[in-house]
Amino acid sequence: MKKTDLEKNKALKLMGKMQAAVPPGRYAGAAVLDRREQRRLDQAAGLVPFPVKLRQPLIDALRAKAQADGVNLNDLVNTLLADALQD
Repeated sequence: MKKTDLEKNKALKLMGKMQAAVPPGRYAGAAVLDRREQRRLDQAAGLVPFPVKLRQPLIDALRAKAQADGVNLNDLVNTLLADALQD
């Protein structure tokens, strides 16, 4: 056998092992809801989609604050808007 054939066989063995491996928990563990189910759950919770266009620096600041506070971005924006409108 040629050296290239040996390398090709090694690659095929490696690919076979990778395909046979168990996927990580983030892929197989939690079932991802389809869009209809997620929309139904959002409607039951009283949530309404509201698209808004914001500048990138503001979005980065919102994401950083949400991560620092340990809350969901949607919850943070909801809280900030509610506080701003009450004043």
